[in-house]
Amino acid sequence: MSSNSTKTALVTGASSGIGRASAEALARAGFTVFGTSRNPSGDNPSGVSILACDVTKEASVASLVSEVLARTGRIDVLVNNAGLGLFGGAEESSAAQVQRLFDVNLFGVIRMINAVLPSMRARGEGRIINLSSAVGFVPAPYSAHYAASKFALEGYSESLDHEVRAFNVRVSLIEPGTVKGNFDQSALEPDTRMVEYDAARAWVHGFYKKALLTAVMPENVADAALLAATAPRQRLRYPVGKVAGQVRLLRRLMPARMFDKALRQQFGLPA
Repeated sequence: MSSNSTKTALVTGASSGIGRASAEALARAGFTVFGTSRNPSGDNPSGVSILACDVTKEASVASLVSEVLARTGRIDVLVNNAGLGLFGGAEESSAAQVQRLFDVNLFGVIRMINAVLPSMRARGEGRIINLSSAVGFVPAPYSAHYAASKFALEGYSESLDHEVRAFNVRVSLIEPGTVKGNFDQSALEPDTRMVEYDAARAWVHGFYKKALLTAVMPENVADAALLAATAPRQRLRYPVGKVAGQVRLLRRLMPARMFDKALRQQFGLPA
């Protein structure tokens, strides 16, 4: 019998993509897995119980966590995967739209962790896994607000990890590059489109479309999430894919001016 057979995992945004793959990977590893969707459809991941939850609503999060604890008495692993994208010039998005983005990508994570952490502290163990991105540690022209939400998630997660180690709870960040799937198609569009950014916006969409040809699969990201959930010696960061690993290394080793120049060349921006 798997050593995980008595453990419970909770995965947000589990109806498709990375969340679905992560939930199924945890289920295959022996966890009792609950996944969330804002609108469950019945097309559930294999071996996963799907529950309704909107991470932007405190009451919905509280109800979800209470139900999982009532059924199993424990939550050993929390995977915060639910998220939104937003592509376009930073100037093209209103503050209200950016608040909507952060309400899912950052505050949704905070709501989930605040709801789950008391039970983990009480039991003296737990793993919290937050889905970040390569743009959580490098600039992303025409994805400024999305990058900002992931930069914030990185700072929050690393700080939180220092706080909760005293309770034998650890926090990890999964940092993939481009991932195959429909994330870019479901991303928010700027709510104040400006003609000045039309060409750049089209170029960036083309850039990401080309990047999808060599993108990692959701299952690759799920493998990293499973490793973060089960490894005896947990790491804070798990880059996923060749590009994410290379960019992290270059950001750390290259002089700032050289990295800036290389980034602008990559995005076709004038020197």
